[in-house]
Amino acid sequence: MVRDGIPFVIAPLALAAIPVVFGYWWLAIPFLFLAAFMAYFFRDPKRSIPLEPGIIVAPADGRVTKVRPADSNNAESLVSIFLSPFDVHINRSPIEGEIVDIAYKSGKFVMATREDARLLNEQNTLIIQGDNLTVKCTQIAGILARRIVCWKRRGERVKCGERFGMIKFGSRTDLLMPHQVEIVVREGMRVRGGETIIGKIKA
Repeated sequence: MVRDGIPFVIAPLALAAIPVVFGYWWLAIPFLFLAAFMAYFFRDPKRSIPLEPGIIVAPADGRVTKVRPADSNNAESLVSIFLSPFDVHINRSPIEGEIVDIAYKSGKFVMATREDARLLNEQNTLIIQGDNLTVKCTQIAGILARRIVCWKRRGERVKCGERFGMIKFGSRTDLLMPHQVEIVVREGMRVRGGETIIGKIKA
C-alpha cells in the first residue's frame, strides 16, 4: 500500500473501534468494510517492467478509451486510459528519461471519459524527455477524484515503469507521443501500468 493511503485506512479503523469499546460491535462492520476497501484502493502491486528497447509502456492501469494516431491534423498521437475506483491508481513513467517540466492546472471534475475532460478538468502534466523521444503524460481528475498526487520534481530522472504519482478515486491518464511512435493498443483494451506496451518507436 502507498503511504498516501495510510490515513484513509486508519480513520475508518479508529471509527470502528468506538462502537466496539461500548459493546456495539456490529456497528463497526461498515467502517471495517470501508477500511478494507481503502487498503485495496491504495494497493501498490509489483510489476514486471519490459526491458525491450524503444518501447512506451502504459502510464496507468485501466481501460483504453481513446486512441488517436498522429496525422495531418494532430502532430502527436494520443492514448487515453480511464481508471475506475477498482483499478490500481499508481501512475508510472512510460519511458526512461528526465522530467523537463511539470505543469499543474486547476479545473472542474466532469466525467473523465468525456472528450472535453482533458480541457476542463483538474490535471497535472509531466513532460518526460528520453534519449529518442519526448512524451507528455497527463494525470486528469474525474468526478470522484479530488486530488492529484505527484511525487517527482522537475529535473529528476525516472526509469521506464517507475512510479511518479497517483490520482485518488477514479480518474484518467492521457499520454501524448510523437509521430514516430507506432501505437499497438486499441480502444477497449485493458492495460497495466508499467507493464503493458502501448507503443514502439518506428524503425
